[in-house]
Amino acid sequence: MAVVARTRMPDTDALWLLTAEHAPHGVVLVSPDDDILYVNESFRSMLGYGDEALAQMRGADITHPDDVDLDQSLVHDLLAGRSVSARAAKRFVRADNSVAVAEVTVALMRDALGVPLYLVSQVVDLTERHSFESRLQRAESQVDVERRRAEAVFDAVAVGLLLLDGDGRYLLRNRRHRELLTMAFAHGAGDTEVHVFDAGQTRRLTLEELPETRAAAGEEFQDLLVWVGDRPDDRRALSVSARAVRDRDGVFAGAAMACHDVTDLMRALRVKDDFLASISHELRTPLTSVMAYVELLQSSDGLDETLHKQLGVIHRNSRRLSHLVSDLLFTATAASGTQVMDFRRVDLATVLQEAVQAARPDAEAGEVLLLLDVPESLVMSADGFRLRQVADNLIANAIAYTMPDGTVRVSLARHGDGIEIVVADDGEGIPEAELADVFATFVRGRNARERLVPGTGLGLNIVRTIVEAHGGQVGVESVEGVGTTVRLLLPAVS
Repeated sequence: MAVVARTRMPDTDALWLLTAEHAPHGVVLVSPDDDILYVNESFRSMLGYGDEALAQMRGADITHPDDVDLDQSLVHDLLAGRSVSARAAKRFVRADNSVAVAEVTVALMRDALGVPLYLVSQVVDLTERHSFESRLQRAESQVDVERRRAEAVFDAVAVGLLLLDGDGRYLLRNRRHRELLTMAFAHGAGDTEVHVFDAGQTRRLTLEELPETRAAAGEEFQDLLVWVGDRPDDRRALSVSARAVRDRDGVFAGAAMACHDVTDLMRALRVKDDFLASISHELRTPLTSVMAYVELLQSSDGLDETLHKQLGVIHRNSRRLSHLVSDLLFTATAASGTQVMDFRRVDLATVLQEAVQAARPDAEAGEVLLLLDVPESLVMSADGFRLRQVADNLIANAIAYTMPDGTVRVSLARHGDGIEIVVADDGEGIPEAELADVFATFVRGRNARERLVPGTGLGLNIVRTIVEAHGGQVGVESVEGVGTTVRLLLPAVS
């Protein structure tokens, strides 16, 4: 029994001592003079002191210095009869000098004459709970700081951001999205009068076609172009992307959507296209006149060899400039949506034969072997002039990037229900990092820049535009240092 024998232990009931010794919380008896008379096993375990150490200590010795005054004040009130018991949070100093936090309930026991005998304290150890609450409070404080930071960033970005729940309701949206929503809806969200138009600004979108509706239905999309605003002069172009949010079971739980204002970019592209179309038209007329007069001079009699060669240089460069003007004009008209294909019955075998024959001088000059594998005839409905343009661009590219003694192969064959045209070379190849952009306008690869190969970066873009206008597909396979293969798949009936 943990009885401290410094002073006479008051008479106590044996059953009470047995109960106190095995109580799950600490039990301490202290004399009115602050001598420790008794502690149970739970209290000893909580503080880590042995009986011998406790026998030499007073209550103030195990009390945290900052709580001594509070402890003495409570005892003073009990001794003065101002209260029967008291409860307070209190800190104790453990044997290892660490701090234990506890809730202490103190009662004063008196004899029959009312003389104070001892103070009984029940001590509930709150150290772990207090530590957990402190950690939780710090964590909550940190989360709150991070939340405020995220909200500040969320509201400061120039992109409209929206978070939807699984039922399509708004969970969170930033200032920019609210501004754009004001332009899209005349009387706020949910209004049936929607001022959202398609990419060409030719048609007003229905409620079911709105990006938010599609995102709320779980659809994902990237860089969807829409225009918002009632008046055409004030409309804004938005590039909208959406991603679905799913729970751990893969069930749709909402969507995140971002709206980026690309009005300035779209207007700049429009200005560029207008400029290209204008300059191309302006260049074509004088260039045609120059070429006509050069051809007339070349057919004249009595020209010496030197002058004939000089006229040939003028004619070749005029043709090159003419092709450049044609490429620019085609790109501008295709971007404006006014490009029209002239479909007729065309023999693709003949188109490729003529393209290869026209490219042979360049292939021979570069010491490149140019091979052709086509059937005797393969007729389809197509724009023969444009498909010749495709063939010329692909063959010229293959020759330009093939080393001397290399080979360029051009083939034509039926492929399932369609027709396949393949132009393959064993040249330099295209770096893997550049493959994704080979069909973009005005994009030229690293090898073209390093070798100063002439060109505008429009060739493959024109190829893709023409092929897609025929309802076909084009793909590029390339390994750097091994070669490049371009495959065109055209439907038998365009």
